[in-house]
Amino acid sequence: MEKERFLVFMYTLDTNIIIYFLKDDQAVVKFLRDEILKDSRFFISTITEAELLSYPKMTSEEFLKIDDVLKTLSIISVDSQIAKLSGFFKRKHNISLPDAIIAATSYLTNSILITRNAEDFRKIKEVKTKFI
Repeated sequence: MEKERFLVFMYTLDTNIIIYFLKDDQAVVKFLRDEILKDSRFFISTITEAELLSYPKMTSEEFLKIDDVLKTLSIISVDSQIAKLSGFFKRKHNISLPDAIIAATSYLTNSILITRNAEDFRKIKEVKTKFI
């Protein structure tokens, strides 16, 4: 019997998606679980890493959960190319710098941006986006 074949996708995860995953949001958990089974690849920006780890009242248990999730993702550092594109996205679409960096990361990794922030990311036509 031939193994079922899937299209393998690459995704950049917005910070809110990881937060919803950690809160066991069923729509997000199902989407990520299904994509993991297809061997899809997941990216985040270093800005997402910083945002996740910046909550002042984070418990050591929460830190460990976040750290475990981060270990499964490809973390993309902000380099000059991402910085320049982020500046362009921020100017053109009037979005926050963190959102511009996440959008630039998605664009430059040629991945689909996964988010619940439709208000800001819907403006950025240059980036393929999926809203969960």
